[in-house]
Amino acid sequence: MKAKNLGSCSMNYKQFLKTKIFSIPPVGKRVDPSLVNPQLFQFQRDIVLWALQKGRAAIFAGTGLGKTLMQCEWARLVGGRVIIFAPLAVSRQTVTEAAKFGITVHYCAEAADACDGINITNYERLEKFDIRDFNAVVLDESSILKNMSGKLRTKLIDSCARVPYRLACTATPAPNDLMELCNHSEFLGIMTATEMLATFFTHDGGDTSKWRLKKHAVMKFWDWVASWAVMLTNPADIGYVEDGKRYILPPLRMHEHVVHSDDCSGFLFPMAAETLQERQQARRDSIKERSEKCAEVVMNDKENSQWLIWCNLNDEAEAIRKLIPGAVEIRGSDSSERKESAALGFASGEIKVLISKPLIFGMGLNFQRCHNMAFLGLSDSFEQYYQAVRRCWRFGQTQSVNVHIITDEREGAVVENIRRKEAQFQEMLAGMIASCQETNKANIKSAKRDLDDYKPKTTMTTPSWLTPAA
Repeated sequence: MKAKNLGSCSMNYKQFLKTKIFSIPPVGKRVDPSLVNPQLFQFQRDIVLWALQKGRAAIFAGTGLGKTLMQCEWARLVGGRVIIFAPLAVSRQTVTEAAKFGITVHYCAEAADACDGINITNYERLEKFDIRDFNAVVLDESSILKNMSGKLRTKLIDSCARVPYRLACTATPAPNDLMELCNHSEFLGIMTATEMLATFFTHDGGDTSKWRLKKHAVMKFWDWVASWAVMLTNPADIGYVEDGKRYILPPLRMHEHVVHSDDCSGFLFPMAAETLQERQQARRDSIKERSEKCAEVVMNDKENSQWLIWCNLNDEAEAIRKLIPGAVEIRGSDSSERKESAALGFASGEIKVLISKPLIFGMGLNFQRCHNMAFLGLSDSFEQYYQAVRRCWRFGQTQSVNVHIITDEREGAVVENIRRKEAQFQEMLAGMIASCQETNKANIKSAKRDLDDYKPKTTMTTPSWLTPAA
């Protein structure tokens, strides 16, 4: 009797332990794999099937891995009335890209334009739609959530809370950016930011604005993330070695151009800027010299190819536009229509030189037909630089990408600092992906296995003792 009680207690304790595992049960739908668009690569097909089964999921995939195609196929198979929110100018691009794979996506400027099937609009038009009219929502370039005002972000998350199917797609998140994971967890209805921080994190010393993972919770946290998100920079990250061979980036060549400054501020020679304010002042003082150097680089291009010029200040953009005939400048104050027209014109090759800021065109757009860019001005945001470079240096690019960085000598070793930050970022990113790797592999493979049809190959013979007597 005692043994039975012990056995019973043992079973109950195991059940108790299972309740402590942080995982998200699927709330989606099972779809016959044969219904998935055959033009998708195997890893894309399996991710779509996994996301459909989850119902609410995130796809964190590197630039050029086909997030647009995966989200459109997911939306098609979900069925009903679906709305995709995308950054400005990305919406029109998505309509065009989806059509190449036989998927119809309707662009909507307002609620009256929406119809059954897949609809897409810009984040800026969120106020014009009642999310309750849709059974599924997709956030394209969903990392944009952190750049929204608190009011708009809260409205988007709250208004989607009752939508049955939700998908968030963006590039792999910054490993040290907790708010990005918080935003996605809240949007998908997995866990609030407060719950996530309280469960897995602790305050770092006396600074309550800094959080770090609890030592005993590191693996549990990444297993939890992997239960609702798939993370990859290459298909090989999740076990698709053959698909991964298709995704090889061409060389990235960085060129540094340093202009001389005559401003010595009372010293024998120009002094390196030490503070943010001093760097900003050095950039303002050298707009003319840096613009002339940038124009010289562009005009001396023997290939006469397309150029993407990134600026940080309006004065920089205006100065370089005056120096390059035919260049098109886009500012934040321009209309949405003008921005969209310029983005599509540059993507198609109609515009030869495009001048803008990473905050305007640095997210989601595919500019891989261009392989030359210049940073006339840099902000102190590494993420903006990283995203801006990826508009051209992405899977699908067939040529080496040249990145020209033009700085004032007082700004210091800018390119060296960028390379250092890039190396640190890639190291942290590799660690983050490795932490989720095995769980992601198991989850996606199991979803595919659950959905595979049973195909009997052996004829079953009924035993004689089950055969009714004559």
